[in-house]
Amino acid sequence: MPVNDDIVSLLRKKIAQAVWESQRGLILQPGAIGDCVLTLPLAKFMKDSLRLGGVDILGHTEYIGILPGRTCIDVIRSIDLTDLHRLFVEPKNFDLIDRDPLISVFADYAWIVTFLGEPNSNFEQNLIFTANCSHSAEVITLSMKPPEDFSQHLTEFYTQQLIDQSGLSLEHRTIQSSDILIKTTKADRNRGKELLEEMDFDFSKKLVVIQPGSGGLNKCWHLDNFLAVAKEISSKGIEVIFLLGPAELDRFSSQRIKDINSVAICLTDLSLTQVLELLSCADGFVGNDSGITHLAAGLGVRTLAVFGPTNPAVYRPVGPAVTVFVNSTATFTQEPSATLQKELLAALLE
Repeated sequence: MPVNDDIVSLLRKKIAQAVWESQRGLILQPGAIGDCVLTLPLAKFMKDSLRLGGVDILGHTEYIGILPGRTCIDVIRSIDLTDLHRLFVEPKNFDLIDRDPLISVFADYAWIVTFLGEPNSNFEQNLIFTANCSHSAEVITLSMKPPEDFSQHLTEFYTQQLIDQSGLSLEHRTIQSSDILIKTTKADRNRGKELLEEMDFDFSKKLVVIQPGSGGLNKCWHLDNFLAVAKEISSKGIEVIFLLGPAELDRFSSQRIKDINSVAICLTDLSLTQVLELLSCADGFVGNDSGITHLAAGLGVRTLAVFGPTNPAVYRPVGPAVTVFVNSTATFTQEPSATLQKELLAALLE
């Protein structure tokens, strides 16, 4: 091939690469940790199926700050620093000024998927208008919760909504339970080890992290169950660390926190990044249907999740080593369950 043809071919490849990189997607996700983790398969599907150069997420930074560099999410944007409340007004009262900051927020995206607003709502209409002020963009509004009779996993619900509304012939890809959604770095693991060293952790032993809380009280297995499990595995030479977040510190009395401290090390007020770093060193995790449980599963940690009223077929954590235990009885939150404790222990000690 002549030299000139080689140059032309190289230029074409570079132009094609530049065009691909310029096609970006954005997900508006206002939810908490678990919602953000369960959005990751959708982000990967968008990137692969729509051939996007990148997918960003706009949400609460305390929940999404851990995603870039560890997941398919490329960039995060703060929902708290964006005037999205302006998009909820009636379209006739919605106005944009020259070089409006809202236009800049959405100017880089060819595809925008939002969990805020409803289809045909004021928010959606104003978002479409704003996004198309600078360029042509596709806007899709997704429902965060599936219908009551939905029996597949939530990630399938998100993906199918995108396919149905995209107007394209996209091939549905089932989320693989073996997928690791969040890949820790060497720096994460090193900082996790440093955190354990500060507690004089015995690295010759295995580590199980227990997080007994959840966003909803009705999702919380009775605390005595977790204490019983911790005592039993501690007697087998396994180190146990309890994680308590702000919700648990508010809910548990000082006596209950003393009960936890009498059984195992109890850590409070860790940032989400520190929790991730600690989990990167864990051999196992036990928790309710909660955001931290979804995080542990997404990291690939051996995860034992206890479900009460929520449907695990829809909301089970995604990860390669997840076991779900279900107790939908009225006593789930009110009293210990020796039977379920034994089932969980048998799986944990395998």
